[in-house]
Amino acid sequence: MGISVTQLLIILAIVVVLFGTKRLKNIGADLGGAIKGFKGAMKDGAEDKKNITENDGETLEGEVSSKEKDKV
Repeated sequence: MGISVTQLLIILAIVVVLFGTKRLKNIGADLGGAIKGFKGAMKDGAEDKKNITENDGETLEGEVSSKEKDKV
């Protein structure tokens, strides 16, 4: 039921013939860069979330300009 090694090699050969090795190399580099960027964004998002949860206990200073609710 699964794909055998020979079938994978045939598919690989067809892809190389259709696209060429230079274009496949560029596609691989672009895909690797996209994955690296995604991982970096996930890391930054986790750090931002961590910073937000650490600051939950702090009191914010401010001034109330009006106690009336806006009527819409």
